[in-house]
Order: sequence, then structure tokens, then C-alpha cells
Amino acid sequence: MTIKVGDKLPEGTLAEFIEVETEGCSLGPNVFNVQDLVKGKKIAIFGLPGAFTPTCSAQHVPGYVKNADALKAKGVDEIWCISVNDAFVMGAWGRDQKSTGIVRMMGDGNATFTKALGLDADFSKHNMGTRSQRYSMLVEDGVVKQLNIEQPGKFEVSNAETLLGQL
Repeated sequence: MTIKVGDKLPEGTLAEFIEVETEGCSLGPNVFNVQDLVKGKKIAIFGLPGAFTPTCSAQHVPGYVKNADALKAKGVDEIWCISVNDAFVMGAWGRDQKSTGIVRMMGDGNATFTKALGLDADFSKHNMGTRSQRYSMLVEDGVVKQLNIEQPGKFEVSNAETLLGQL
């Protein structure tokens, strides 16, 4: 069943590659409980099929990096990119995209959280296995307030500009 506006995010964990060690976060991959991270926050989340893929790298992530200040001016506390990749790949992609400190690059290596959202997709015909559909959502205190799910092969409604216009 696909998540919808008004639903609470499911229980789950996501992994993030931490570039600078801080108290409570060691250098390298760290696993976070989603419910803990969203508590009391407004978060813009976008999901996409994969790190270093053409549309994701050329348009999706750059749009959120470019519009980060505008999203934050509208009350967004954090911006997350979720992909079915491991934390090492997401960390490298974040460095490549110059999104470090702007967009949290969250890995869902086994697609467990993506499947719990009901937003998984079969990319086997592209030799990519289970991946994420392309989407964006606004989450407030763990509850989905906006949700934009792309049709397969499209990039029309999950961009930063659409989500910004919904705030």
C-alpha cells in the first residue's frame, strides 16, 4: 500500500555517511531511526532511483541544492534525498553533487524503508533491481502533508520547484 497525505511515516532506518565526526555521530556510515529524525521537524524528502544516474544527478539533486535556502525560508528544517543505495555511495554522490551540509543523502540499501512507503519499483530490466520511484513529500512531525509521485520515466512533479510552490 502506498503512503498518502495524512499518513505517518512508517518505522524504519536510513543510513548516512558522516563526513565530520560529532558527538553521537562517528565518521563514516551511521544508521538513524526515521521516527527519531522527524520528530518536531518539517522535512522536505525526495526519493529517486539511484545515485549517479542521469536525471537524478543532472536535475533532481541540483534542484534541491539550488532551492535549499528558499525551502528553509518557508520553514523547512531539513532536506533529505533517499535512494536505494548504501551510505558509502550516497556520501560519494553527495560530495560529487556539492550537497554536503545542504541535503542529507540518506541510503536505504536494502529498500526496506522504500518498500514500507510503498514506493519501490522494479528496475530489473535496467540491471538495477529494486529501486525507488521518483517522488517528493513534505513531512511535518512524521506526518505526510504533501506527496508528489512521478509516473514511470517522468520528472515533472517531484522537483524542488513544485514542492516549494506547495508550501
